[in-house]
Amino acid sequence: MPCWKAFIGRRRRSRIHLVASPRKRSGRRADPGYLNLVAKEDQRIAILMATRDGAAFIGEQLDSLLAQTHPLVDLWVSDDGSSDDTVAIVKSWVGRWNKGSVSMVDGPRRGFAANFRSMIVDTRIDADCYAFCDQDDIWEPDRLETAICWMQAFDAEIPLMFCSRTATMSETGSVIGCSPLFSQPPSFRNALVQSIAGGNTILINRAARDLVAKASASTEFVSHDWWTYLVITAAGGIVRYDPRPLVRYRQHAANLVGANVSWRARISRLGRLFKGEFANWTDQNLGGLAVNRDILTRDAAACLDLFTKSRQGGLFRRLRLLRKSGVYRQTLAGTLGLYLAFIWRRI
Repeated sequence: MPCWKAFIGRRRRSRIHLVASPRKRSGRRADPGYLNLVAKEDQRIAILMATRDGAAFIGEQLDSLLAQTHPLVDLWVSDDGSSDDTVAIVKSWVGRWNKGSVSMVDGPRRGFAANFRSMIVDTRIDADCYAFCDQDDIWEPDRLETAICWMQAFDAEIPLMFCSRTATMSETGSVIGCSPLFSQPPSFRNALVQSIAGGNTILINRAARDLVAKASASTEFVSHDWWTYLVITAAGGIVRYDPRPLVRYRQHAANLVGANVSWRARISRLGRLFKGEFANWTDQNLGGLAVNRDILTRDAAACLDLFTKSRQGGLFRRLRLLRKSGVYRQTLAGTLGLYLAFIWRRI
Protein backbone atom coordinates (compact mmCIF):
# COMPACT_ATOMS: atom_id res chain seq x y z
CA MET A 1 0.00 0.00 0.00
CA PRO A 2 1.41 3.45 -0.89
CA CYS A 3 2.85 5.04 2.24
CA TRP A 4 1.21 8.41 1.58
CA LYS A 5 -2.10 6.98 2.81
CA ALA A 6 -0.66 6.69 6.30
CA PHE A 7 -0.46 10.41 6.93
CA ILE A 8 -2.26 12.44 4.26
CA GLY A 9 -5.46 13.75 5.83
CA ARG A 10 -8.30 15.77 4.49
CA ARG A 11 -8.10 19.47 5.30
CA ARG A 12 -10.84 22.01 5.16
CA ARG A 13 -10.61 24.09 2.01
CA SER A 14 -10.77 27.85 2.18
CA ARG A 15 -10.04 30.76 -0.13
CA ILE A 16 -6.86 32.74 0.25
CA HIS A 17 -7.16 36.50 0.55
CA LEU A 18 -4.66 39.22 -0.20
CA VAL A 19 -1.97 39.73 2.42
CA ALA A 20 0.70 42.39 2.49
CA SER A 21 3.41 40.29 4.11
CA PRO A 22 4.11 36.67 5.20
CA ARG A 23 1.23 35.57 6.68
CA LYS A 24 -13.68 10.66 -6.26
CA ARG A 25 -12.66 9.69 -8.93
CA SER A 26 -11.26 6.27 -10.04
CA GLY A 27 -7.69 5.55 -8.99
CA ARG A 28 -6.89 3.99 -12.38
CA ARG A 29 -4.26 5.49 -14.63
CA ALA A 30 -5.47 8.19 -16.97
CA ASP A 31 -6.27 7.34 -20.55
CA PRO A 32 -4.39 9.38 -23.20
CA GLY A 33 -7.79 10.75 -24.14
CA TYR A 34 -7.80 12.87 -20.98
CA LEU A 35 -7.34 15.95 -23.14
CA ASN A 36 -10.95 15.49 -24.26
CA LEU A 37 -12.10 16.12 -20.69
CA VAL A 38 -13.25 19.53 -19.53
CA ALA A 39 -11.28 20.81 -16.55
CA LYS A 40 -13.23 21.30 -13.34
CA GLU A 41 -13.46 25.06 -12.99
CA ASP A 42 -13.97 24.93 -9.23
CA GLN A 43 -10.40 23.75 -8.65
CA ARG A 44 -8.44 26.58 -7.01
CA ILE A 45 -4.78 26.74 -8.05
CA ALA A 46 -2.04 28.50 -6.10
CA ILE A 47 0.85 29.68 -8.28
CA LEU A 48 4.07 29.80 -6.27
CA MET A 49 6.41 32.32 -7.87
CA ALA A 50 9.95 32.90 -6.59
CA THR A 51 11.44 36.26 -7.55
CA ARG A 52 14.66 38.21 -7.28
CA ASP A 53 15.58 41.15 -9.50
CA GLY A 54 13.18 40.04 -12.21
CA ALA A 55 11.83 43.41 -13.31
CA ALA A 56 13.08 43.02 -16.89
CA PHE A 57 10.76 40.13 -17.78
CA ILE A 58 8.26 39.58 -14.97
CA GLY A 59 5.59 41.68 -16.68
CA GLU A 60 5.41 39.27 -19.62
CA GLN A 61 5.21 36.33 -17.24
CA LEU A 62 2.36 37.93 -15.29
CA ASP A 63 0.53 38.63 -18.56
CA SER A 64 0.74 34.93 -19.44
CA LEU A 65 -0.49 33.91 -15.98
CA LEU A 66 -3.52 36.17 -16.22
CA ALA A 67 -4.23 34.74 -19.68
CA GLN A 68 -4.58 31.20 -18.31
CA THR A 69 -7.83 29.58 -19.36
CA HIS A 70 -8.39 28.18 -15.87
CA PRO A 71 -10.49 30.72 -13.90
CA LEU A 72 -9.53 30.26 -10.22
CA VAL A 73 -5.91 31.16 -9.60
CA ASP A 74 -4.26 32.72 -6.54
CA LEU A 75 -0.81 34.18 -7.08
CA TRP A 76 1.77 33.92 -4.28
CA VAL A 77 5.05 35.75 -4.85
CA SER A 78 8.00 35.22 -2.51
CA ASP A 79 10.61 37.89 -3.18
CA ASP A 80 14.16 37.04 -2.15
CA GLY A 81 15.46 40.58 -1.68
CA SER A 82 15.08 42.29 -5.06
CA SER A 83 16.93 45.57 -5.52
CA ASP A 84 15.09 46.52 -8.72
CA ASP A 85 11.38 47.22 -9.39
CA THR A 86 10.23 43.61 -9.07
CA VAL A 87 8.18 44.16 -5.90
CA ALA A 88 6.58 47.35 -7.23
CA ILE A 89 5.60 45.62 -10.47
CA VAL A 90 3.95 42.73 -8.64
CA LYS A 91 2.05 45.07 -6.32
CA SER A 92 0.77 47.00 -9.32
CA TRP A 93 -1.00 43.84 -10.45
CA VAL A 94 -3.18 43.54 -7.35
CA GLY A 95 -6.01 45.56 -8.89
CA ARG A 96 -5.73 43.81 -12.27
CA TRP A 97 -5.78 40.22 -11.00
CA ASN A 98 -9.35 38.99 -11.57
CA LYS A 99 -8.79 35.26 -10.97
CA GLY A 100 -8.36 35.29 -7.19
CA SER A 101 -5.87 36.98 -4.89
CA VAL A 102 -2.29 38.25 -5.08
CA SER A 103 -0.06 37.74 -2.05
CA MET A 104 3.46 39.13 -1.62
CA VAL A 105 5.74 37.64 1.03
CA ASP A 106 9.40 37.98 1.99
CA GLY A 107 11.68 35.12 0.96
CA PRO A 108 14.38 33.62 3.21
CA ARG A 109 17.19 35.15 1.07
CA ARG A 110 19.15 31.90 0.90
CA GLY A 111 18.78 31.07 -2.79
CA PHE A 112 16.04 29.82 -5.09
CA ALA A 113 15.73 26.35 -3.52
CA ALA A 114 15.18 27.77 -0.04
CA ASN A 115 12.75 30.32 -1.48
CA PHE A 116 10.57 27.64 -3.06
CA ARG A 117 10.86 25.51 0.07
CA SER A 118 9.51 28.40 2.15
CA MET A 119 6.36 28.43 0.00
CA ILE A 120 5.97 24.65 -0.05
CA VAL A 121 5.82 24.49 3.74
CA ASP A 122 3.77 27.68 4.21
CA THR A 123 0.46 26.50 5.69
CA ARG A 124 -1.28 29.76 4.76
CA ILE A 125 -1.18 28.81 1.10
CA ASP A 126 -4.30 26.69 0.74
CA ALA A 127 -5.56 25.44 -2.61
CA ASP A 128 -6.63 22.36 -4.56
CA CYS A 129 -3.47 22.37 -6.70
CA TYR A 130 -0.10 24.12 -6.68
CA ALA A 131 2.07 25.27 -9.60
CA PHE A 132 5.71 26.35 -9.38
CA CYS A 133 6.58 29.46 -11.37
CA ASP A 134 9.73 31.31 -12.41
CA GLN A 135 9.80 35.04 -12.98
CA ASP A 136 10.92 35.27 -16.61
CA ASP A 137 9.08 32.58 -18.58
CA ILE A 138 5.89 32.67 -20.63
CA TRP A 139 3.17 30.07 -20.08
CA GLU A 140 0.93 28.73 -22.83
CA PRO A 141 -2.70 29.72 -22.07
CA ASP A 142 -3.82 26.14 -21.33
CA ARG A 143 -0.82 25.13 -19.22
CA LEU A 144 -2.89 24.86 -16.01
CA GLU A 145 -6.06 23.55 -17.66
CA THR A 146 -4.15 20.71 -19.33
CA ALA A 147 -2.77 19.53 -15.99
CA ILE A 148 -6.16 19.77 -14.25
CA CYS A 149 -7.80 17.72 -17.02
CA TRP A 150 -5.28 14.91 -16.52
CA MET A 151 -5.70 14.90 -12.74
CA GLN A 152 -9.47 14.44 -12.99
CA ALA A 153 -9.00 10.75 -13.86
CA PHE A 154 -7.62 9.98 -10.38
CA ASP A 155 -8.78 9.84 -6.81
CA ALA A 156 -8.01 13.16 -5.08
CA GLU A 157 -6.07 11.36 -2.32
CA ILE A 158 -3.41 10.05 -4.72
CA PRO A 159 -0.34 12.33 -4.90
CA LEU A 160 -0.15 13.56 -8.49
CA MET A 161 2.47 15.55 -10.37
CA PHE A 162 2.06 16.94 -13.88
CA CYS A 163 5.07 18.25 -15.84
CA SER A 164 6.04 18.82 -19.44
CA ARG A 165 8.68 19.77 -21.94
CA THR A 166 9.64 23.39 -22.40
CA ALA A 167 10.22 25.50 -25.48
CA THR A 168 13.40 27.55 -25.24
CA MET A 169 13.20 31.18 -26.27
CA SER A 170 15.75 33.93 -26.69
CA GLU A 171 15.98 36.98 -24.49
CA THR A 172 13.70 38.81 -26.93
CA GLY A 173 11.09 36.03 -26.90
CA SER A 174 11.85 34.15 -30.13
CA VAL A 175 11.47 30.36 -29.81
CA ILE A 176 14.79 28.69 -30.61
CA GLY A 177 14.29 25.06 -29.59
CA CYS A 178 12.79 22.61 -27.14
CA SER A 179 13.99 20.63 -24.17
CA PRO A 180 14.74 16.93 -24.81
CA LEU A 181 11.74 14.68 -25.43
CA PHE A 182 11.79 11.82 -22.92
CA SER A 183 10.01 8.53 -23.59
CA GLN A 184 10.84 6.35 -20.59
CA PRO A 185 8.18 6.23 -17.85
CA PRO A 186 8.64 8.55 -14.86
CA SER A 187 9.53 6.56 -11.75
CA PHE A 188 11.51 6.57 -8.53
CA ARG A 189 14.29 4.63 -10.25
CA ASN A 190 14.63 7.47 -12.72
CA ALA A 191 14.17 10.22 -10.12
CA LEU A 192 17.18 8.98 -8.12
CA VAL A 193 19.52 10.10 -10.89
CA GLN A 194 17.57 12.58 -13.01
CA SER A 195 15.06 15.40 -12.83
CA ILE A 196 12.96 15.03 -15.97
CA ALA A 197 11.28 18.46 -16.06
CA GLY A 198 11.81 21.99 -14.91
CA GLY A 199 9.93 23.26 -11.88
CA ASN A 200 8.33 25.87 -14.13
CA THR A 201 6.26 23.07 -15.74
CA ILE A 202 5.17 21.30 -12.54
CA LEU A 203 1.67 21.28 -11.07
CA ILE A 204 0.85 19.07 -8.08
CA ASN A 205 -2.43 18.31 -6.35
CA ARG A 206 -3.16 18.89 -2.67
CA ALA A 207 -2.20 15.35 -1.66
CA ALA A 208 1.19 15.75 -3.33
CA ARG A 209 1.75 19.16 -1.78
CA ASP A 210 0.98 17.79 1.69
CA LEU A 211 3.43 14.97 1.05
CA VAL A 212 6.23 17.23 -0.22
CA ALA A 213 5.61 19.75 2.59
CA LYS A 214 5.93 17.00 5.19
CA ALA A 215 9.16 15.76 3.64
CA SER A 216 10.54 19.30 3.25
CA ALA A 217 9.85 20.24 6.87
CA SER A 218 12.70 18.02 8.04
CA THR A 219 15.30 18.66 5.34
CA GLU A 220 16.50 21.11 2.70
CA PHE A 221 17.00 20.08 -0.92
CA VAL A 222 19.05 20.74 -4.05
CA SER A 223 16.15 21.96 -6.19
CA HIS A 224 12.39 21.99 -5.74
CA ASP A 225 11.64 20.23 -9.04
CA TRP A 226 13.99 17.28 -8.47
CA TRP A 227 12.92 16.93 -4.83
CA THR A 228 9.23 16.97 -5.75
CA TYR A 229 9.77 14.27 -8.38
CA LEU A 230 11.73 12.16 -5.88
CA VAL A 231 9.24 12.44 -3.03
CA ILE A 232 6.10 11.78 -5.05
CA THR A 233 7.50 8.71 -6.83
CA ALA A 234 9.08 7.43 -3.60
CA ALA A 235 5.66 7.42 -1.93
CA GLY A 236 3.89 5.66 -4.79
CA GLY A 237 2.36 8.77 -6.36
CA ILE A 238 1.81 9.21 -10.10
CA VAL A 239 3.73 11.50 -12.45
CA ARG A 240 2.63 12.57 -15.92
CA TYR A 241 5.27 13.89 -18.33
CA ASP A 242 3.54 15.67 -21.22
CA PRO A 243 5.52 15.79 -24.49
CA ARG A 244 3.94 19.08 -25.49
CA PRO A 245 5.96 22.19 -24.46
CA LEU A 246 3.59 24.17 -22.25
CA VAL A 247 6.11 26.74 -21.00
CA ARG A 248 8.47 28.99 -22.94
CA TYR A 249 11.72 29.10 -21.00
CA ARG A 250 13.63 32.35 -21.49
CA GLN A 251 17.36 31.95 -21.98
CA HIS A 252 19.41 35.03 -21.12
CA ALA A 253 22.70 36.09 -19.58
CA ALA A 254 21.66 35.12 -16.05
CA ASN A 255 20.65 31.54 -16.91
CA LEU A 256 22.42 30.44 -20.10
CA VAL A 257 23.11 26.97 -18.72
CA GLY A 258 19.60 26.48 -17.39
CA ALA A 259 18.21 24.82 -20.50
CA ASN A 260 19.18 21.36 -21.77
CA VAL A 261 19.51 22.25 -25.45
CA SER A 262 22.73 24.22 -25.79
CA TRP A 263 26.24 22.84 -26.04
CA ARG A 264 27.29 25.34 -23.40
CA ALA A 265 24.78 23.78 -21.01
CA ARG A 266 26.00 20.27 -21.78
CA ILE A 267 29.65 21.21 -21.32
CA SER A 268 28.77 22.94 -18.06
CA ARG A 269 27.04 19.82 -16.75
CA LEU A 270 29.99 17.66 -17.78
CA GLY A 271 32.32 20.00 -15.90
CA ARG A 272 30.12 19.81 -12.83
CA LEU A 273 30.17 16.03 -13.06
CA PHE A 274 33.98 15.90 -13.02
CA LYS A 275 34.10 18.39 -10.14
CA GLY A 276 31.89 16.10 -8.07
CA GLU A 277 28.87 18.42 -7.90
CA PHE A 278 26.48 15.69 -9.01
CA ALA A 279 27.86 13.44 -6.26
CA ASN A 280 27.22 16.20 -3.73
CA TRP A 281 23.68 16.68 -5.02
CA THR A 282 23.07 12.94 -4.79
CA ASP A 283 24.38 12.97 -1.22
CA GLN A 284 21.85 15.68 -0.35
CA ASN A 285 18.97 13.85 -2.02
CA LEU A 286 19.79 10.57 -0.32
CA GLY A 287 20.17 12.33 3.01
CA GLY A 288 16.75 13.92 2.60
CA LEU A 289 15.18 10.57 1.70
CA ALA A 290 16.86 8.91 4.69
CA VAL A 291 15.17 11.24 7.18
CA ASN A 292 11.85 10.71 5.39
CA ARG A 293 12.07 6.94 5.03
CA ASP A 294 8.55 6.55 6.43
CA ILE A 295 7.04 7.88 3.19
CA LEU A 296 8.76 5.30 0.96
CA THR A 297 6.92 2.32 -0.48
CA ARG A 298 8.53 -1.07 0.12
CA ASP A 299 9.75 -1.19 -3.47
CA ALA A 300 11.22 2.33 -3.30
CA ALA A 301 12.98 1.53 -0.02
CA ALA A 302 14.54 -1.60 -1.54
CA CYS A 303 15.68 0.36 -4.61
CA LEU A 304 17.08 3.14 -2.43
CA ASP A 305 19.09 0.65 -0.34
CA LEU A 306 20.61 -0.97 -3.42
CA PHE A 307 21.45 2.37 -5.00
CA THR A 308 23.03 3.66 -1.77
CA LYS A 309 25.17 0.51 -1.46
CA SER A 310 26.18 0.77 -5.13
CA ARG A 311 28.07 3.98 -4.34
CA GLN A 312 30.45 2.14 -2.02
CA GLY A 313 33.04 -0.59 -2.36
CA GLY A 314 34.93 -1.97 -5.34
CA LEU A 315 34.15 -1.29 -8.97
CA PHE A 316 32.50 -4.61 -9.88
CA ARG A 317 30.41 -4.59 -6.71
CA ARG A 318 29.24 -1.04 -7.44
CA LEU A 319 28.25 -1.85 -11.01
CA ARG A 320 26.51 -5.07 -9.99
CA LEU A 321 24.41 -3.32 -7.34
CA LEU A 322 23.66 -0.40 -9.66
CA ARG A 323 22.32 -2.78 -12.29
CA LYS A 324 20.32 -4.68 -9.67
CA SER A 325 18.74 -1.45 -8.44
CA GLY A 326 17.23 -0.82 -11.87
CA VAL A 327 18.11 2.88 -11.74
CA TYR A 328 18.09 4.52 -15.17
CA ARG A 329 18.19 7.83 -17.02
CA GLN A 330 15.78 8.72 -19.80
CA THR A 331 18.09 8.03 -22.75
CA LEU A 332 20.55 5.26 -23.58
CA ALA A 333 23.38 7.79 -23.73
CA GLY A 334 22.33 9.14 -20.36
CA THR A 335 22.30 5.68 -18.78
CA LEU A 336 25.72 4.91 -20.27
CA GLY A 337 26.94 8.20 -18.81
CA LEU A 338 25.51 7.15 -15.46
CA TYR A 339 27.58 3.96 -15.48
CA LEU A 340 30.71 5.88 -16.47
CA ALA A 341 30.09 8.29 -13.62
CA PHE A 342 29.93 5.33 -11.26
CA ILE A 343 33.20 4.00 -12.62
CA TRP A 344 34.82 7.40 -11.95
CA ARG A 345 33.05 7.74 -8.58
CA ARG A 346 31.44 10.99 -9.68
CA ILE A 347 27.90 10.22 -8.58
